[in-house]
Amino acid sequence: MIETGPSADAPRTVQAACPHDCPDTCAMQVTVQDGRVVRIQGDPEHPPTHGALCTKVSRYAERTYHPERVLHPLRRVGPKSGPPRFERIGWDEALDEIAQRLGAIAARGPGAAQAILPYSYAGTMGLVQGESMAARFFHRLGASRLDRTICASAGAAGLEATYGAKVGMHVGDFAHARLILIWGSNSIASNLHFWTYAQQAKRAGARLVCIDPRRTETADKCHEHLALRPGTDGALALALMHELVAHDLLDHDYVARHVEGWPALRERALQWPPERAAEVCGLEAAQIRDLARAYATARPAAIRLNYGMQRAHGGGNAVRLVALLPCLTGAWRERGGGLLLSASGWAAPAIDGAALARPDLMPAPLPRIVNMSTIGDDLLREASPGFGPRIEAVVVYNSNPVAVAPQSGRVVAGFRREDLYTVVLEHFMTDTADLADIVLPATTQLEHLDVHASYGHTWVLLNRPAIAPLGQALPNTEIFRRLAQRMGFADPCFADSDEQLARAALRPDRVDVDALWSRGWQRLPVPERPFADGGFPTPSGKARADTPGLGVPDYLPNHESAASTPALAARFPLAMISPPARHFLNSTFVNVQSLRSIEGEPLLEIHPDDAAPRGIASGQTVTVFNDRGRHRCRAEVSTRARPGVVNGLGIWWRKFGPDGTNVNELTHQRLTDLGRAAAFYDCLVEVQAGEAPAELEPAAGPGGP
Repeated sequence: MIETGPSADAPRTVQAACPHDCPDTCAMQVTVQDGRVVRIQGDPEHPPTHGALCTKVSRYAERTYHPERVLHPLRRVGPKSGPPRFERIGWDEALDEIAQRLGAIAARGPGAAQAILPYSYAGTMGLVQGESMAARFFHRLGASRLDRTICASAGAAGLEATYGAKVGMHVGDFAHARLILIWGSNSIASNLHFWTYAQQAKRAGARLVCIDPRRTETADKCHEHLALRPGTDGALALALMHELVAHDLLDHDYVARHVEGWPALRERALQWPPERAAEVCGLEAAQIRDLARAYATARPAAIRLNYGMQRAHGGGNAVRLVALLPCLTGAWRERGGGLLLSASGWAAPAIDGAALARPDLMPAPLPRIVNMSTIGDDLLREASPGFGPRIEAVVVYNSNPVAVAPQSGRVVAGFRREDLYTVVLEHFMTDTADLADIVLPATTQLEHLDVHASYGHTWVLLNRPAIAPLGQALPNTEIFRRLAQRMGFADPCFADSDEQLARAALRPDRVDVDALWSRGWQRLPVPERPFADGGFPTPSGKARADTPGLGVPDYLPNHESAASTPALAARFPLAMISPPARHFLNSTFVNVQSLRSIEGEPLLEIHPDDAAPRGIASGQTVTVFNDRGRHRCRAEVSTRARPGVVNGLGIWWRKFGPDGTNVNELTHQRLTDLGRAAAFYDCLVEVQAGEAPAELEPAAGPGGP
């Protein structure tokens, strides 16, 4: 049902979709009365959603009607080095100024517009309000291209190297598994609907094993928890393979017919007995042996792999190794067997990305690419032959880089440049908006049209606007339409309406667009057991253990570890990971008071064995520090942290931290082995009660130590 109700005064229900960076992509029903949202609930008829929403999104109306919502354009008053002060201006004045500033940069000559950088990510996962009209605008302008790597590109590259695309199990099939490995995922907090299926399997007798450095809420509910060291997942996967070979637990027929390059990987696996991996991972060899036998003999066995484990130097290789496990045991043969990291590859053939983004509008030669994960260094770079022109203007939408990008001390320094012209499209005055020259009010999901695919299930969803935009807020699409008009872009594509964009986004041979418009969601045509007989989307149709150009996957230690950097580890002996706080989604919900009240304040979990020699007690304020910076927060002495590892729960806005920082003050800008991604969980620190030693100052050079 899309809308019901005989009059504007009676309650009516609007079909919607959750826009956030979550694999669940829930179908929502929004109840509106007298022009105001009065209830948001999950659609009980949509199979993956089955009527349930997470705590965060069930309070989405609170976010939309937040008293601090930005509802009209703002212009900075005063220097960026001072407190954030803004004055209200009109839309015409704001857009005229932006067009004049961007136009003046682009008018300097061929390639000059590369000094302008768009910065966006998954503040909305919508195909329309994400990279449609915005991409057209920046392509036509000739601006730098953004390499969107900050979350998942290492894992994506690893999965594509192995299977040929980002494809995997149907999420509902986990209910049929007899063993589920939940690997690098706090599913209760970040993948609620998968957890429902896992619970169904558990009630039917399935064994659940959590593999994660942190004892998460999910680990609490599993039969077993393997608390391995951060970044050692590849070593564990190789040891599991070793046991499959050593005890002849392979499905030889499936391997022979559907895996290429196995002999070379077999030789590598034989170099990783459980004792070797146990020493690297910080586990017991017996745990590894038991897990290997259970995984090989449980029928069916499934792996829910998530992106936490690929945020380290060797993350791409680790995903390749884990993704091969169900191929070696033939787990794909059965319903309830296989692996799911991302299902977005099933949606890719249904989405016409070129029609949305119009890459044909770009000039030749193509503009440079700037990696969003190194924005801190890149904003501080001078012009050079290898880099190109200095970045002079940034337009931020669907992101909050000052809070979420690594090594945020460098990011802040870049955005504080008085000569950097920054425009931010936002709902609130985030850390990034505080450093803008112009802030433009954007609509929320309840106020605009969009269509959504999912990376956690195989459905396409429609989001209809439930209410009129509040104040003077405009959809991203309309903001970039108006900017294009002021820049003199006469191309007909800049006149496309949101509905035209939404319909153009979907290929009619894969999605019945009229049916989607009528019902609000539609299943993609995906086989029930997609790889029961091979048929992977690789050139050979086989899963690849030896990928051209990459070779055989291997374990790669963290950039920062006792193995890689022993001198650094002697100074900063604790590994830090920064998983999301349960009631936040990246930095999106931090300013929702009811959710922030649950989380309390920035928190560092530290194991009693690490807290005691440092004189740290629960509730005490501590300083976490390394050569890149320092961050004060409250300590919680807890076995949620494993010995030698601290958990800095994020991602708090910096302004809510006791010293105006968050955990990204400590992370670095080095990249992963594959996918050019941020290695957030590859970070060494020390922790001290009170203030850190004054002689430890943040590193001034690019990238930190």
